[in-house]
Amino acid sequence: MRRILLAVVAAVLVLLGVMVARTLALESHQLTAPAAEPLAFDLAAAAEHLGAAIRLRTVSHQDGVGDDVAAVDALHAHLEASYPLLHAALPREKVAGASLLYVWKGSNPSLPPLLLAAHQDVVPVEEDAERHWTHPPFGGRVVDGAVWGRGAMDDKSGLISVMEAVEALLAAGFQPVRTVLLAFGHDEEVLGKGAPAMAALLEARGVRPFLVMDEGLIITDGIMPGTSRPIAMLGIAQKGYLTVELAVAGTGGHSSMPPAETAAAILGAAVARLEAHQMPPRSGGVAQSMFDFVGTEMSFPLRLAFANLWLTRPALHRVLLRKPSTAAVIRTTTAPTMLEASPKENVLPTRARARVNFRLAPGDTVDGVLEHVADAVADDRVHVTPQPGGYASPPPTNPDGAPFRLVHRALARVTPEVAVAPGLVVGATDSRHYARLAPDMVLFRPMQMNQEDTRRVHGRDERLPLTDLGRMVRFYAQVIRDASVTP
Repeated sequence: MRRILLAVVAAVLVLLGVMVARTLALESHQLTAPAAEPLAFDLAAAAEHLGAAIRLRTVSHQDGVGDDVAAVDALHAHLEASYPLLHAALPREKVAGASLLYVWKGSNPSLPPLLLAAHQDVVPVEEDAERHWTHPPFGGRVVDGAVWGRGAMDDKSGLISVMEAVEALLAAGFQPVRTVLLAFGHDEEVLGKGAPAMAALLEARGVRPFLVMDEGLIITDGIMPGTSRPIAMLGIAQKGYLTVELAVAGTGGHSSMPPAETAAAILGAAVARLEAHQMPPRSGGVAQSMFDFVGTEMSFPLRLAFANLWLTRPALHRVLLRKPSTAAVIRTTTAPTMLEASPKENVLPTRARARVNFRLAPGDTVDGVLEHVADAVADDRVHVTPQPGGYASPPPTNPDGAPFRLVHRALARVTPEVAVAPGLVVGATDSRHYARLAPDMVLFRPMQMNQEDTRRVHGRDERLPLTDLGRMVRFYAQVIRDASVTP
């Protein structure tokens, strides 16, 4: 018995030794680079430009009813007035009615261009919610060191910061070697037609960008556990999208004489089974790249876990699946969102329907999700119909490739105190329409947010600190500079 115990102890010690050795052997993926070149621009004027853009209610409604075309036209006029050098030097096209495509021609047209994307529209603010805002949601006020209002974070700040960067570079006499494209959609918030039309136009012209940059992830502050410094999550992939309708036919009739199972009950049970049987987690690919980068920035116990995923992966999955925000990173999510049955409380439904939305993790396919739905529902009375517009996640950007490293280096030059890690965007952005043109994308805005700040996006008291606005302008200017170097 003693010999067995000694053998067990010895095995445990060997295992711990291997784990510690692997942890100590981890190498940092962080880049160091010279400080960013100075950029002359007026931060106060940039804040006023953003505030004025927020005051123009370019709200996109899902059905299009209530959209203010005049506000979009006014935004275009505001951009022309605020950025005269840009509009004098960069040809502009209006695409699909109101999307804007600018071309800053480089001195070497043989190089594939850089494409910087943003969108002009914002989500609505419910009338009864407006009174709960600290400052009016469409006031565009600059108060307490921040610009307040709908679009301050998503995504008029992206639009304004890119234009401020280009205007400042033009004022300094900068001429890019690589052509720079600015693509500003007008209906991103409703998955509209602007970005698809610009992508189709560029494809018809044979344009193949070497890198597309758009909104996506941010600099996390106190969100990533076990880290003492902010972590900039650079999105290298975004999830796919699929909505499935479940439908059950019923007999109808009066509710006083119900059958053993109503259409509503059959549907409810199917939805419950689907929610109970989720898609399996995937922590390879994008998630593995994130673990590789962020692991060296964590405290030793967490670093030990990330260095030995061959052993700790099941436990890590259990931890990540406890929170919706982290569960969404490692699996395709299942979200029942719409339920419909009888139009009256005492009438049996002749048809019950539900819509279930899936956000597909990289590696999962539309056909694979549909097969999973059929297996989970397992009831021939429930008819499963995929809705139009479903798509799988585009291939991820290689975090070891030159485009990603270009962005990483530019951020290191602007904010050397921030660490970088690849990440997964769990929502949808306009950039997905450019995926067939460009193999490499980085989805990121250099806004630093804590957990409370993340709730402001599409929520109450959306605001952008001036420190973030200044960082964004300097970052995009540095990306343009660094991209404009002949390889």
